Amino acid sequence: MYKKIISLCLCFILTFLYPITIFAFDEYVWTSSYNSINTNAQNESNIENTDNLNLESESCVLIEQNSGNVLYEKNMHEQLRPASVTKIMTILLIMEAIDNGTISYDTQIPCSEIASSMGGSQIWLDTKETLSVDDMLKAICVVSANDCTVAMAEYLAGSQELFVEKMNAKAKELGMKDTCFKNCHGIDEDGHVTSSYDIALMSRELLIKHPDITKYTTIYMDSLRDGKSELVNTNKLIRTYNGITGLKTGSTSLALYNLSASATRDNLSLIAVVMKSPSTKIRFSEAKKILDYGFSKYSYIKLGDSGQAIQSVCVNKGITNFVNAVLENTSGVIIEKGKEKEIEQSIYVQENLSAPVFKGQKIGEVTYKLNDKTISIIDIVASEDIVQISFGNMSCNILNKWFSLLR
Repeated sequence: MYKKIISLCLCFILTFLYPITIFAFDEYVWTSSYNSINTNAQNESNIENTDNLNLESESCVLIEQNSGNVLYEKNMHEQLRPASVTKIMTILLIMEAIDNGTISYDTQIPCSEIASSMGGSQIWLDTKETLSVDDMLKAICVVSANDCTVAMAEYLAGSQELFVEKMNAKAKELGMKDTCFKNCHGIDEDGHVTSSYDIALMSRELLIKHPDITKYTTIYMDSLRDGKSELVNTNKLIRTYNGITGLKTGSTSLALYNLSASATRDNLSLIAVVMKSPSTKIRFSEAKKILDYGFSKYSYIKLGDSGQAIQSVCVNKGITNFVNAVLENTSGVIIEKGKEKEIEQSIYVQENLSAPVFKGQKIGEVTYKLNDKTISIIDIVASEDIVQISFGNMSCNILNKWFSLLR
């Protein structure tokens, strides 16, 4: 018992009589080689493409899905007819309507006279029937059904014209400067144009914000109406390309052959868009060629996970002497293969950190550079609140220690 009383007295002396000063770690920089890839959204790519893939398609682009970085391009801002690749925007707006509760996958969608008379790719909707949103999405994604596309547009906006206004508004929001939609399905119409870059932008938005869409875009064969309507995907890469996740084909006599093809391998997600290919065979072979180029030349490596501890940092005048410094976000970067060892990593931690400290408060950052160019910055934050020391909370601490010693 005497030992416990002496311990409590020492605790009191150390707490109240010893100067309440805790030395913080000095700021320091640690540099080392590290594997890296940039996934900060909307970043312009610093990677210059010098390869010539000798493509026959009029326009193409290859982007990394997470960052939007352009890895390869040919006439990527040329305005061309998109044909049914237009439906990527229609699908995007349908998925947004599901997310905001306007519709559900079970919502029954009627068919108007206009929708039933669309022609082209279709599943021959009848004005007397309804289909669920789930079946509509399946028909649009797998066989590019124009009748289902128009039926969905009319249901969501009241008319195709009003829906197209929403499509153009979304295109503007996404920065699709080369795009003007005239309809929701892609059948040739004067002034209905976009570019391979803009198609990549809306493809990226769809895949990142609505990853569930791949449940439809990766279907190769299926059926509707209790097996009476057979569906075979117009995107033949679904069956043949390793890691394929979608996305959408399109062709008309004027647009020729278009494709937005997405794939993921080893955590690297790519989107390849080809426009105005001279044949359907070339459309698929060149999309494959572009994707192969991306997967062979680039790699993705995670830099760190959200909440990952970097170190403990001293805190002055806090009820607790230390706080864990952790990464704020999960992050990674994209880089050409073989350049991993050229990456420099610098860690900065704030010195003279004093309470109060708040959970999520920025207290440093990790910077990654390649050839003196910054390619990624990750904030370091405090893992928890550290309350400033006071007579009240100090007394509580002593009482807690007293009771713990007496147990």
